Amino acid sequence: MDTEHAERRKRFYDAIPDYWADLYGQEYSLFDVYEVAKEDVLRIREATQRIGHIFFKTAQLLRAVDDKTLLDLGFPPETLPYIRLNHLSVESVIARLDLVQQNDTFKCLEINADTPTFIKELHAINSLVCEAFDLPNPNAGYERQLALAVERAIVESLDRLQVDFDLSSPNVVFTAHQDNVEDANTAAYLMGLSNIPARFVPLDQLQIVQHDGLYDDNGDRVDILYRQTFPIENLIEDHDEEGNPIGLWLLELIQQDKVAVVNPPSAFLLQSKAVQAVIWGLYEERNPFFDETELGWIEAYFLPTYLEPDSFLSSNTPYVSKPSFGREGDTVTIFNGQGELELKDANDSYTHFLPVYQQYIELPTTNFHTESGIKHGSVMFGSFLIGGQAGAIGIRVGNRITDNLSYFLPIGITKT
Repeated sequence: MDTEHAERRKRFYDAIPDYWADLYGQEYSLFDVYEVAKEDVLRIREATQRIGHIFFKTAQLLRAVDDKTLLDLGFPPETLPYIRLNHLSVESVIARLDLVQQNDTFKCLEINADTPTFIKELHAINSLVCEAFDLPNPNAGYERQLALAVERAIVESLDRLQVDFDLSSPNVVFTAHQDNVEDANTAAYLMGLSNIPARFVPLDQLQIVQHDGLYDDNGDRVDILYRQTFPIENLIEDHDEEGNPIGLWLLELIQQDKVAVVNPPSAFLLQSKAVQAVIWGLYEERNPFFDETELGWIEAYFLPTYLEPDSFLSSNTPYVSKPSFGREGDTVTIFNGQGELELKDANDSYTHFLPVYQQYIELPTTNFHTESGIKHGSVMFGSFLIGGQAGAIGIRVGNRITDNLSYFLPIGITKT
């Protein structure tokens, strides 16, 4: 135990209100900084912009394909009418890419387009740590970008519902599970940034009336529901105490324009990791859907991804199996080129979803300072796509499979 470091860390994070420096009863936010060259920060943002363009363009294609194709990509049947909706000017308001540095480029492991976490850490906390360590913050100014994107999404949603600010007071509700400190405080943080009158209402205090509307804890009809941390794949399985499929009822209300939701329906269309198999397949056949510049971006930033492992087995290439819908490394398995198990996450909550197979890429490693001393772990970058534009970046560090026990390692720009 590094007592001196632990005390400094405690003093620092105790001074930050409404933040979860510890999670699951253990250290989460490190009091340390990973230094990144300014050139690499620019490379990450360039990669993020280009990768985001590819994903968003692919969404246009997916919206036009038949039901069977979407089912083959692992989308639950109940979501098909929902995911074709195109309610906002962007496919996702807040999305996060998981990137791995490989020499001078960055490879995309996946996109969390629907319910990404890591938001307050990178947009607010990272700057405070950089200040404490006297290093330039690579995310300076990006909290404003986030605020504007949230505001724009709400205003666009109200316009879609034909709710006029000048004639009424729209009911904008931010929600999350009240007992989840990370989710609830993330929702409250975003609400505070929005600069639009809104309330936080816990999920269990919302009421859905079929074919009618969504109501808050005061019995007032909700116009906009901001549900940053409640995944659609969980929502469709949600039932009330009487067995009513309230999750599906909510999707119906959204389709009927009786309530608007952020992130929008289109964000879930990109959530399936099978979308990367579509992108890679189009790249391999040099499909004219992507022009030559876009095909070059796919080659530079994407990894070979398929719905079967055959290509990796025939070429003796290590690969990863991951569920089309899943989070925090849950149900992820690493295989060698012969298809033999190398490493498996301890959890298997998402085995009922379609598996996707992606070329394995080794994560870089680094040493980092914890309360119990110096540790060594694997580095993965999180890079936000905010309103379709590259945003804040940061690092999770921990096991070879990045899971919910990985640390948040703040980053700063190396001084020259």
